Amino acid sequence: MHRRMMKAYPHQLQLLQHIILRCIPCHSRRYGTAVVRDILKLHKRGVFHHMMPELRVPDLAKKLSSPQTVYCGFDPTADSLHIGNLLAIITLIHCQRAGHSPIALVGGATGKIGDPSGKNTERPRLDDDIIEKNVRGIMENLERIFTNHAVYLWNDYRELKDVRLLNNISWYREMNILDFLNNIGRHFRMTTMLKKECVSSRLSTKEGLSFTEFAYQTFQAYDWVHLLKTYDCCIQIGGNDQQGNITAGLELIEKMLRQDAYGLTIPLVTSSTGQKVGKSEGNAVWLDPRKTTPYELYQYFYNVADADLSQYMRWFTFLPEEDIDRLLRDHKMEPEKRKPQRLLAEKVLVLVHGEAGLLEAQRWTEAFFSPSPESLLHLSDSDMQRLFTSAPTTDLLLDHGTTVLDVLIKTKAFDRQVDADKVVREGGVYINKVRVTDPGAVLVLGEHILPNNITLLRIGKKRYHIVRWVTPS
Repeated sequence: MHRRMMKAYPHQLQLLQHIILRCIPCHSRRYGTAVVRDILKLHKRGVFHHMMPELRVPDLAKKLSSPQTVYCGFDPTADSLHIGNLLAIITLIHCQRAGHSPIALVGGATGKIGDPSGKNTERPRLDDDIIEKNVRGIMENLERIFTNHAVYLWNDYRELKDVRLLNNISWYREMNILDFLNNIGRHFRMTTMLKKECVSSRLSTKEGLSFTEFAYQTFQAYDWVHLLKTYDCCIQIGGNDQQGNITAGLELIEKMLRQDAYGLTIPLVTSSTGQKVGKSEGNAVWLDPRKTTPYELYQYFYNVADADLSQYMRWFTFLPEEDIDRLLRDHKMEPEKRKPQRLLAEKVLVLVHGEAGLLEAQRWTEAFFSPSPESLLHLSDSDMQRLFTSAPTTDLLLDHGTTVLDVLIKTKAFDRQVDADKVVREGGVYINKVRVTDPGAVLVLGEHILPNNITLLRIGKKRYHIVRWVTPS
């Protein structure tokens, strides 16, 4: 495993598991153990949509019969990647599993320009310190996911090729703009550039297209030239919206290096209704646990609609096709058990957040949905607040003799005592998931007040309130 990754995640248990898995071949994971180098078979899983140049697909198939270097780029437009990017990461991991060397390129330089692909308006300009922060966040996402895959999901004796995590600012920082125009810009033709869909679609709008965005394709194209010269990287993976930029790279490589190169596009992640998943759509599910908790990520995949289940299992897991088909057949017989959704959620959680993240998500799921008050015992103060995000939190002094009615009024769950009294007597108030019907009942340690000095109030079906008890000094 990559040494940088090992230093970043020095958990002894993980390392021990990793060593054991490396030493014991597992023959039950058919996709993982076969020596597969033909990644083009991934189109059967709905992963690859287009292969470029189209007339040289047989040459690409032949090329992939031996180890190659494959790259995918990620611009730092936010401080975390999201599940729309996860398919690209998983595709790189598929390549890694097949014996190829993956490169994940973060655009510390191109992020300053802004990719117009798929955008109706110009991206907001980001300050340098924001871009650097975003680069660090994305690097952490990538490093963690590749590490989790190697530790938890790679059950094979074969060594995985190291992933290279690169930042293109490293070759643009000292580059002179005149040298760029003289050595690289002269290879581009305006007619060809104007025909790119990401350009032509914007030129017809009122806002138009800035020169900065127009020039973006030249920089992404040169990224590929640099990677081919430095790492012999002749294959690029990108979303369907990247066809124009990938084509620009193919053309520049042909003109500058006279070498063969190939592009593979993957679909944009959408639901069966056609809704795109991403930050621009305002429905991003982030890969950073500080932005989207493991519990929220787990719930997202656990609640995937049946119409999306087959494709999502093929996109977001490494399960063999026959295993997925069997799970889906069984699901039709017992849909209420949601076995495929649960397995999908578990596989994604282990990949993105490791086994610790999965355990946290399962613990939070039990705490939220289980009727048992014991499910709350293992939650910390911060866990409780992050799980019940919409619940207001009130700090109260723990006095002897505090009643149910007292706490409802002090937390301002009710404005009037008469209203609180009525709802309690009607059975509409729960303390730590247990219904209380006596407004005058005195709160009891261990029952109404958890060992972490927290009380969870619920009024009705969905209205929560958290109480943090402060003991008198």
